[in-house]
Amino acid sequence: MVSISGSKKLKRQMAPQFWGIARKDKRFVINVKPGPHKRSHAIPTAVFLRDMLKIVTSLREAKASIYSGKVKVDGVVRKSLHHAIGLMDVVELENVSDIYRLVPTEEKLLKPIKINESEKSKKLVRVTTKTTIGKGQTQIGFHDGRSIISDSKVNVGDTCLIQIPDVKILETIKLEVGSHGLVTRGNNTGRIGKIETIEAGTFILPKRVILSLDERKIEIPADIIMSIGKGEPVIQIK
Repeated sequence: MVSISGSKKLKRQMAPQFWGIARKDKRFVINVKPGPHKRSHAIPTAVFLRDMLKIVTSLREAKASIYSGKVKVDGVVRKSLHHAIGLMDVVELENVSDIYRLVPTEEKLLKPIKINESEKSKKLVRVTTKTTIGKGQTQIGFHDGRSIISDSKVNVGDTCLIQIPDVKILETIKLEVGSHGLVTRGNNTGRIGKIETIEAGTFILPKRVILSLDERKIEIPADIIMSIGKGEPVIQIK
């Protein structure tokens, strides 16, 4: 009988480059289960511990740590080897003082950086959906699968600073001209530039942003831009 979530393993040759795994060591590697992030934009918990952080040396050690509840993602204990860890997720490990946030860099689609303990309850999320539900209430959906019913004045494409694990909007950062945007995917992954122009989408073309990077300007889809404000980012992303 076929699993609804698909195969739990993946050929190493097909795994994303940012996982940092050895391609010819073995034939298969643990796969990401469908969840808060897309499979191509996330890393499974076991691979994160073993190959990215190198805190454990084998899958057996990774299983022991995860099954015993020593791994927290966004403040919630995760006991699945296949749980998807993705953009801006905060990872804590029991008996380890370091706390990590996954961010895009110029080298990798996702890379863990060490953050201060005061920031472990804060996370940047991009607004992906906005729906009016019963009694005039608005449901806001974020890039990490979370959703919240809120009266906050936000639009699709804006970024929210939320409190985790209980989802509470602390601040809204508008996607607007003059703001700085972080490129989350593509050839310019990890670059931060100033938004010069926002082009409305058409029947053929998606909504686009003209971003100033150093001495050049690029046009990229708005859905791979995360606005981080007009000054310094509200939380550590470098």
